Formats: sequence, structure tokens, C-alpha cells
Amino acid sequence: MKFVDEFQDPKLVKGLLQEIGGLAKRRVTFMEVCGTHTMALFRYGIRSMLPDHVNIISGPGCPVCVTPTNILDAAMDAARKENVILATFGDMMRVPGSSSSLEMEKALRSDVRVVYSATDSLGIAANNPDRKVVFLGVGFETTAPSIACTVLGAARKGIENFKLIAANKLIPPAMKALLEAGEVQLDGFICPGHVSTIIGSEPYEFIPKEYGIPCVISGFEPVDILQSVLILLRQIEEGKSGVEIQYSRSVKPDGNPVAKRVMSEVFETVDSDWRGLGEIKASGLALNESFRERDALEYLGIELKEPVDPPGCLCGEILRGLRSPPECGLYGLRCTPERPVGPCMVSSEGTCAAYYRYSGGARP
Repeated sequence: MKFVDEFQDPKLVKGLLQEIGGLAKRRVTFMEVCGTHTMALFRYGIRSMLPDHVNIISGPGCPVCVTPTNILDAAMDAARKENVILATFGDMMRVPGSSSSLEMEKALRSDVRVVYSATDSLGIAANNPDRKVVFLGVGFETTAPSIACTVLGAARKGIENFKLIAANKLIPPAMKALLEAGEVQLDGFICPGHVSTIIGSEPYEFIPKEYGIPCVISGFEPVDILQSVLILLRQIEEGKSGVEIQYSRSVKPDGNPVAKRVMSEVFETVDSDWRGLGEIKASGLALNESFRERDALEYLGIELKEPVDPPGCLCGEILRGLRSPPECGLYGLRCTPERPVGPCMVSSEGTCAAYYRYSGGARP
């Protein structure tokens, strides 16, 4: 089967591991910043295949995980308003806010609905013209174009009751913030595949130029990831640093110009709070002046509070690559997928959820 079997071929995997073993001459630490890479690394046991001194850690690549509690609290405040329907993606339902969750608010009779796309929420608004429909738009550059298209669709169709909580974030500024913090010594980045189909490779160029750290944009199959590790090791061996595209079947250097144009038509970049990283300059998207009337928080008079993380939860440190899930005292005890304390255990792309699922929930 094209693009499945080929990228899970045991012979190719064995050959790549042999090459990696030949180049891995010192301890190196690579960081991936994509929730799908996080899951793939655990699912295929890739870390255990690599030499002991090739270390891959997970960064802030899960959009659900990096969304701070004040956004969730604001969404719940909106859901409690009279005559409001709150729509969002399913993985946001169980993420704890400061005192509740959207799942709990739904149980308490707020009208909270799960949708599979932003356009689904526009359909709800069209079918309920006497109610306000608020879509909680969370994600990275991957989901931003479809949300922007939904806003444009609402304007074109004259659906005035559609409002948006804009909570999309941008990955490259977060990578810069990690490097500036200097908490983790990194030898390379495995850049996100899905995000890069939108933005291309150019936004990562500052990393090798300013920090001398190599980058590779990777696909998600075992051969993709191992080939990406090999690319990073080759750059290190040759004393080079640049941005290479391993995931060339989907990512082009200039990304997707149409998607980027739609994003720029609807959104503007703003400073944004990230769980675990704090406020990062120009790392978020907000509705621009042309679409400001679609801003749900402004329309409903809801102010963002200070974010409050759950006591004892190490999600923030895990997102920065400083800790692993078992180092959290809550992991597997008070915090499980059935009763999560932090978002890293909720999302299917969360590091804690991946670790729990593929380690059988055991603490080492």
C-alpha cells in the first residue's frame, strides 16, 4: 500500500538504525514539537530502537496542552450565558479549567456541543438564528486556515450569530522562546509536519542562523522519523546547521500560499499565553479589525483571568522538555486518562497520555 507499507518497512528501518548507530558518536538531544510525533514515537517504540545516547524529548507540540486555563474558563463562562451554544473540538471537553470543564458544564445543562470542524459550528449557527453560537477555536497553524475560512463564510452568508474565541497559536515563536530560556540543551529540532504543510520551512530558518541548531521537518511513520534523526546526525557530523525537509511529499519550502493568505485576511498576530511557557511575543492569532465583531469574549463581555495551573501538575515542565511524565507525583495515581488533572493526560497528543497508553499506565 503506497505511503504506508513503504514507510513501515522493517528492512528500511534496520538499515536506518545501522546508519544512525554509525553516526551517533556522542550524546545528543533532539526535541520534537508535534503531538502526532509524540504519539508516533511511543506507538512504534522508536526511542527504544535508538542508541542510548540519542535522546528525543517532547516539547510544546500539543495545542490542547499549551492552552492555558483562562481560555477554558472563558469558554465555560460563555457556555453559561443565556441563549449561547458553545461548540468546540472533542479533545477540549475534558481539559480541566480552574474549577470545572466543558464536559462538566454540559452535564450541568449548558449547551456544549462537539464538532469535527469549525464549519460544523457555522451550520449550527445557521440552524439556530435566534441563539449565539460560540466556537472555541484551538490549535496551531494547522487548524487556523479552516477557522479563518469559517469566519469568512459567516461574513459572506450573513450569519451574524456566529462568534469565535480565537485561541490559535504559532509554533516557531514557541521554539524561539524555548531556545531563549536555555533550560534544555538541544542539538536539533524535529519540526512539525502538519504545521509545516501550511507555513513551509522558511519560518524555522532563524534557528540554524541564530542558534546554530539543525532542523528537519519530518513525517510521522517510523521510516520518516528515523530518517529525520539521521539527517540531524549528518548535519552534526558535517558541522552544518540548516532546515531540511524530510516530509517532502507534503511540505514545500513556501508552504501553502492559499492557506497563509486566508489566515492573514482574518487574523493578526498577538502576544499569547502558553501553559508552561508564559507569554510569548507574536505567538498567537486574534481576529483583526475587519472581523472584530466576531470576537465572542468582547461580544459577551468576558474578561480573561490569570491562568491557574492545578497544584502538583507538572504539565508546564513536561511541555518544556524538563520532566518526563513519571516524574510527576500525580501521574498514574491521581491523574489518569479517566480522571485527568492536567491537559497532557487528556489530549490524544499529550505526552502523559501517550506515555500512559503505551507503557500500560505503569510507573517505572
